[in-house]
Amino acid sequence: MPSLPEDLLARYHSVLQRLAQAETDAARPPGSARLVAVGKFHGAERMRPLLAAGQRLFGESRVQEAAAKWPALRAEVPDVELHLIGPLQSNKVRQAVSLFDVIETLDRPRLAEALAAEYARGDRRPACLIEVNIGAEPQKAGVLPERADQFIDDCRRRWGLPVRGLMCIPPEDGDPAPLFHRLAELAGRHGLPELSMGMSGDYPAAIAAGATLVRVGTAIFGARITS
Repeated sequence: MPSLPEDLLARYHSVLQRLAQAETDAARPPGSARLVAVGKFHGAERMRPLLAAGQRLFGESRVQEAAAKWPALRAEVPDVELHLIGPLQSNKVRQAVSLFDVIETLDRPRLAEALAAEYARGDRRPACLIEVNIGAEPQKAGVLPERADQFIDDCRRRWGLPVRGLMCIPPEDGDPAPLFHRLAELAGRHGLPELSMGMSGDYPAAIAAGATLVRVGTAIFGARITS
């Protein structure tokens, strides 16, 4: 069963405290790493306690789920910032552009072309993060590290996309810290200010490596509700 709102809020505040401690431990200014509360597979009623507590940055993995959940919530709280953190199919670009403020999963030329065409068609231009398959895992999305420099340049210069930073999901096994630092070095080479890395199990290490966005779902909302 879903946890009670007070349990959800207790976990949320615990995450905020741990995030603040990680900033302190890394000698970083307070607020330099922002929390993306990942609400995938959880309904609108689970978002409202966090909205009431002041959380404004949320992530969703699926375009259709966001379309069902967030327009009504945004009517209640207009200053929400919504990030797409899951794979984006080219045929859903138009809907994604209408819903999201940041698309964190730009990872291939075909998607870059589709986004550029949609941005040229309308008024909305969500910021983009390029997803890097930092562990070079064959089952994962993301541009491979050895191809990332060229893809970043192409996205910015060839397609004119508003690339703000990089995103990664490191392998589940092993120490993620060296991979987080590798992503930070890549972002630094290109002057990109945003680094989305770190999730429920490893966000303190990501903050130590320079993350500006950490995506936390399970540690806040508990187990995913899929039915």
